[in-house]
Amino acid sequence: MDAVGRSLLIFGSLLVVLGGLILLASRVPFLGRLPGDVIFHRGNVSFYFPLVTSIVLSVLLTVLANVVIRLLGK
Repeated sequence: MDAVGRSLLIFGSLLVVLGGLILLASRVPFLGRLPGDVIFHRGNVSFYFPLVTSIVLSVLLTVLANVVIRLLGK
């Protein structure tokens, strides 16, 4: 039963940290407006796909995950 409690605490803590990061990400001025992000406007319809922003965040999160895994693995 202790393992379940610890797992829930860790999962909850990770959710709180992730939520805080999402709130802070809106304050980064260039995030979401990088060259290569696709924006189409036609009449009253607009389509936005942050292609380059997604790639940059994916690379950064991959590097961060590898660093954490290597630190916890030793």
